[in-house]
Amino acid sequence: MDKVKIGVIGLGNMGSEHCRLLLSGKAPEAELCCVADLRAERREWAKNSLPAGTAIYKDGLSLIRAKGCDAVIIAVPHYQHPELSIAALENGLHVLCEKPVAVYTQQVQPVLDAAKRSGKTFALMFNQRTNCVYRRMKEILFSGEMGEMKRVSWTITDWYRSQAYYDSGSWRATWAGEGGGVLLNQCPHQLDLLQWLCGMPEKISAFCHEGKWHDIEVEDDVTAYMEFPGGATGVFIASTGDLPGTNRLEISFDRGKLVCENGQLTRWLLPHSEKDHFRLSQSAYPQPAMTVETLETDGQNPQHIGVTNAFVAHILHGTPLVAEGWEGRNGLMLSNAMHLSSWLGQPVTLPVDEALFASMLLEKASHSRLKDTKDVTFVTDHSATGSAL
Repeated sequence: MDKVKIGVIGLGNMGSEHCRLLLSGKAPEAELCCVADLRAERREWAKNSLPAGTAIYKDGLSLIRAKGCDAVIIAVPHYQHPELSIAALENGLHVLCEKPVAVYTQQVQPVLDAAKRSGKTFALMFNQRTNCVYRRMKEILFSGEMGEMKRVSWTITDWYRSQAYYDSGSWRATWAGEGGGVLLNQCPHQLDLLQWLCGMPEKISAFCHEGKWHDIEVEDDVTAYMEFPGGATGVFIASTGDLPGTNRLEISFDRGKLVCENGQLTRWLLPHSEKDHFRLSQSAYPQPAMTVETLETDGQNPQHIGVTNAFVAHILHGTPLVAEGWEGRNGLMLSNAMHLSSWLGQPVTLPVDEALFASMLLEKASHSRLKDTKDVTFVTDHSATGSAL
């Protein structure tokens, strides 16, 4: 096989972008061969915009069962991710799934089991891992040169969304259609990066304000406090109501700190360990000279096409993926923990009580306020397969 034939399921904003990227020439080992969408107007777009010969299906299961491709990219509403991933894997197709891997962690294991049984590749579209700044941060953290982590603080509020955004789809900002708000829609990449860089916390206390800035039923403003093994603490703040917003990631260490903001990575480096040197200083107010520098990176930030090319190369040549499917559970666990802490009004330990979270989410979904139902997959039961249908 010289090329991997890919089908795209879901032709909304992201799915149509995947089509354009596959046709751009930036993925030489991939070929777009088929697409699917429930909406007639999106299928019409495909008919008019994609190359002749591209097969067009009315739904994802039809595309999967036709077996006219080697792999699929899944870009549909969140609740359908596990169902379609399992179906594709069981039909012998490789899967690259958009974030999040699922809506709640109890849905994840059945997908991983299906991937193991099939022997096919199951990967996730965590494109922010390709960003040169975050990759450089990870190199530094894992090198140990900054010493132990003491604190992480991420304010990620440059997600501003108008009411028109939330009104653009019946599934958006509803418990039944989306399963969450800013944590599940905008923040999966940052939650993934948080655990990718810093590891998983062991306790979370969060406040998730539902419909604070918009006429929606899910959270659009979140503040969470985290405790990590070893004593480090963290704060995660996210909102879709701040204009202008902020995107600042700061991590403090025994030897200084790293700050990622405005596409730059800045390091403050102490000449000695704070714990071993300055804490024992005879001065009550030590003012050490420190090195402050903007760190260089390789400048590469391929984003979605980088993840797709790695996915295709893994299938053809066995090279590493950007994000393996099992890794999606960690970021989703953070999201679920923040929701659960807010709903219970108390801190929660990780791993969360998956059954409790699922039952509370499904209860919220049963009272969901929907604008219409033509493109919403309702949550009515948590089946043994982990699919929310």
